Amino acid sequence: MGCSSCSSGKDGQPKGCKNNGTCGTDGCNKLTVFDWLSNMSLPSGATPFSCVEVRFKNGRKGFFKNTENLSLSIGDIVATEASPGHDVGIISLTGELVRIQMKKKKVELDSEDIKKIYRKASQKDIDIWQKSRDKEEPMKVRAREIAIRLNLEMKISDIEFQGDGSKATFYYTAEERVDFRQLIKEFAHEFSTRIEMRQVGFRQEAARLGGIGSCGRELCCSTWLTDFRSVNTSAARYQQLSLNPQKLAGQCGKLKCCLNYELDAYLDALKEFPKPETKLQTEKGTAVCQKIDIFKGYLWYAYEGEWMNWHKISTEHAKEIITANNNDEKVVGLEEFASELLEDTKIDFENVVGQDSLTRFDQPKHSRRRRKNRNKRRNANKGGSSEKQTVASNKPKGGNSENRNTGKPKKQRNKRHRSRNKNNDKS
Repeated sequence: MGCSSCSSGKDGQPKGCKNNGTCGTDGCNKLTVFDWLSNMSLPSGATPFSCVEVRFKNGRKGFFKNTENLSLSIGDIVATEASPGHDVGIISLTGELVRIQMKKKKVELDSEDIKKIYRKASQKDIDIWQKSRDKEEPMKVRAREIAIRLNLEMKISDIEFQGDGSKATFYYTAEERVDFRQLIKEFAHEFSTRIEMRQVGFRQEAARLGGIGSCGRELCCSTWLTDFRSVNTSAARYQQLSLNPQKLAGQCGKLKCCLNYELDAYLDALKEFPKPETKLQTEKGTAVCQKIDIFKGYLWYAYEGEWMNWHKISTEHAKEIITANNNDEKVVGLEEFASELLEDTKIDFENVVGQDSLTRFDQPKHSRRRRKNRNKRRNANKGGSSEKQTVASNKPKGGNSENRNTGKPKKQRNKRHRSRNKNNDKS
């Protein structure tokens, strides 16, 4: 957050100034303007501009005359003229930049629409203003319940109280005309205040509510975009985008405003391309454009009847073929032009390091523990057999049978003992 009053609270949770876009330091508000002329002093004899720009809830702004010659700066809370009563807002811009903004929005200085500033808001005005602002959220919930009960096809998106609490403005969106005479009567009876209904478009509703777009940033309409230009599906066609309404529509349900940002650049690039509806006449048949790559300058054509086989050619080759067709000449085919753009599609499977093999996971890995145990057993067996051989070599050859068989395996000795026992039994 930009202002100091929006610091963190307990356990790192965001504290927030709870002013809903009307903080006093003007650091975290919608459509905030940086006054780059604030450090420059006026020339001698020049008087400061008499009008200032005042911002209200959710980015609503207006120009007001400083008839009392008050010393106003950005962030001051002032009481302005309203009908009836007075409204409370925050100064968002002063000085010569206000003159530029009025000229941009075609607002005349002598216009009757420009109202005046009464005074700087007192503490009593601010208290009444804050109490009125606290009523807005529960009132919106109750107003939606009443609209649903009356079966009105409308959506109440926001409520804004006047600074003195004498009037409440209900902003709503609707597809068709709505007869809300009975609704106003019930609102006046329920809330005991003066009611004003104001219909806004879906883009204006998204700008008032704000949110995060598919790009991951805050909505353009709620941060810096002030004028809403019409967006057509032709803008998506020129940029070679798929006409998918789920991807092209924003949170307002309309086409995204960002489709117009790069449209001029695409239109300038398309001037170098032949028209997609122009067909190429060749000896093999008529070729129709299937796809365009604006960045690389390539076109894909397919013969009529052979829609599965596409031939890639450059814009220069396409223009050559078109000029030849205009002179009643036909080229042999697109294959000779497409052969110049063939790319080597051979893929070498190499890793970045250059040390790992692609088959390194094919052979199972043996654990080191098993290898160590096997080596120990082998070493033990080798040591035991060598000791037995040395003992057998040291003993005399002509000894008894038991001594002669000590160096032989145990199984053979057991067999010989059994055979001797059997012969003894027979005898």
